[in-house]
Amino acid sequence: MTGRQSFLKKIYPLFMRLSRLFGSRNKILFNKAGKHPSVPFTSLTIVNNRGDVVPMKQFNGKTLLLVNTASDCGFTGQYAQLQKLQEQHPELVIIGFPANDFQQQEKGSDQEIAAFCQVNYGVTFMLAAKSSVVKGPQQNQVFRWLSDAQANGWNSQAPEWNFSKYLVSASGKLLYYFGPAITPEAVMDQLNASIKKTTND
Repeated sequence: MTGRQSFLKKIYPLFMRLSRLFGSRNKILFNKAGKHPSVPFTSLTIVNNRGDVVPMKQFNGKTLLLVNTASDCGFTGQYAQLQKLQEQHPELVIIGFPANDFQQQEKGSDQEIAAFCQVNYGVTFMLAAKSSVVKGPQQNQVFRWLSDAQANGWNSQAPEWNFSKYLVSASGKLLYYFGPAITPEAVMDQLNASIKKTTND
């Protein structure tokens, strides 16, 4: 852990309090109309941080929380909260998508990112290979789906910053977008409700 990373880890609670106080990056969007995607989520694939191709169809029937991550961000402390959420909800699939899109806050290789997450935050959930999550020709195909209303049925919101969060139902429906300042703990109430709802979704 670099000096900057150590400093950010220490001030994370204060950073989050200030984010809540000033209402910064705390947007929540919800699929109120229950729109279904025109492009099936299960048709997508990712590459994990070991270079393996992972088809999303293998998670059919499971609720997913998809998060774009970075190691040198004020929100990086959410890795620990995401890991806690994973341990509390083993039925949930959490996937982190490291990206260097915002002020170059993820400069490491896939191997360095994995080591950083495991050593400093005990991360056991899946990490994708580093990619881009912002709109453009280079955008990761999962995040292209998440931010394309024609594909997912309703949402065009791309990540505002590192640690934006998307909740996808067990049936492959995009349910929520949570801004970076919405903590994994704050997602829990919505998650519990969504897991119960999507068992019959």
